[in-house]
Amino acid sequence: MTAHTAFDDTHTRRIAEFVSGLRYEDIPASVRTRIKLLVLDSLGCALYGANLPWTRILQDTLGRIDSSTGCSVWGTAQRLSAPHAALVNGTQVQGFELDDVHRVGVLHVGAVTLPALIAAVEGSPISGRDFLTAIVAGYEIGPRVGICMGQEHIGQGWHSGATLGVFSAAAGASRALGLDAEQTQNALGIAGTQAAGLMAAQYGAMVKRMHAGRSSQSGLYGALFAKDGFTGIRDVLEAPYGGFCTTFSRSTDRFDMTELSADLGERWETEKIALKFYSCVGSNHTTLDAIRAIQSRRPFTLDELKEIVVHGSQVTVDHVGWPYRPEGLTSAQLNLPFCVATLLIEGDVFVDQFTPDVVDNADRISLSRRVTCREDPAITARGSRFRHMVRVEVQLTDGSVHEETVEAPRGSEKSFATEADIVDKFMKLATKALPEAQARELADAVLRMDNLDDAGTLIALLAAA
Repeated sequence: MTAHTAFDDTHTRRIAEFVSGLRYEDIPASVRTRIKLLVLDSLGCALYGANLPWTRILQDTLGRIDSSTGCSVWGTAQRLSAPHAALVNGTQVQGFELDDVHRVGVLHVGAVTLPALIAAVEGSPISGRDFLTAIVAGYEIGPRVGICMGQEHIGQGWHSGATLGVFSAAAGASRALGLDAEQTQNALGIAGTQAAGLMAAQYGAMVKRMHAGRSSQSGLYGALFAKDGFTGIRDVLEAPYGGFCTTFSRSTDRFDMTELSADLGERWETEKIALKFYSCVGSNHTTLDAIRAIQSRRPFTLDELKEIVVHGSQVTVDHVGWPYRPEGLTSAQLNLPFCVATLLIEGDVFVDQFTPDVVDNADRISLSRRVTCREDPAITARGSRFRHMVRVEVQLTDGSVHEETVEAPRGSEKSFATEADIVDKFMKLATKALPEAQARELADAVLRMDNLDDAGTLIALLAAA
């Protein structure tokens, strides 16, 4: 193999060496436990997503043009080629705003990592320990790129799942395929040049849900092509002209390159990934938790409510605080005032509260007009690690004002859910696509994946009869 010494001391290279060199024994027991719960949650989201209108369109369209039977579309009996399966399965995981999020890195990690990784190895033997190790490799990388880029990345209009996600996808698939550092470096470079996705997709478009699948597909291509000798941008993250960081920040300094490889193998970003217990974008969860807390102290009726003011970061205001427009379920689930109205009227914000007919529900829209989002410069100044922090004021008609500050939502890394809660969420979602017995068998396989002789037994359980 030809030496390329000019690229041997880059962050891209260090990431590649970490990914290719990671071993099961290197992963702390707490991270092994956490990754299994995170995987279970993502697979539950994917199984629920199997029968949504937008994923049905992808399944039907690709089924007409793809005669391959290589990889399963999770929760269905359909099989497609590996790249198309990664595209559909990633879309299913991200299909209903239920999946995980790394709050600081601003990335739904499971939706981009798992479809690429599983498509790369489906039909080939891989031990449960190697399977778990590859997953951790993927989960560690994308969030680091997000931390490097900072909250300005999404603030500038890039959808992070479609941009940052390619690196998690390429890393996980590369480790699963057993690529060496040189090949993994090329896989990252192939994936990185395919990164693209616009946040305007949040205003009603189905395509926002596809971004994770497209990212996963790009990472899969990177690993598969690199395995056979295809080369990518070797310094894809740090190239001064046309590199990922400079191009996506439109600058030479609005990013922190040291975050890309700092403390790799010592600081585990996997343990900082949060889960969702509301079926809406993660930026809304702290507000919903705050309102629940206020209601527990001072129950109030809608007739008593004058106004709710949500004070948050500028990113939160820009991302979710816009006046609601009935443009589809995507915008309903992303809009903070609409989700607050949903909670107040329905008592919850989960899958049953978001059927197609609610998009133009007059009561929810009217109530959403009583919710105002304002930037709190003090919260903005605390940076991306506090971007979900909110201070919520509930103003009642009797003149009283009730306030609650929430830094991180239920299910976050600071208040992580129990195994029982995660299994319960999984079963509620998975049984929409699989028989209950199969769903329980799948949950058991995920929770003991590192004891499986062949992770293929787990992968097979994702397919419907």
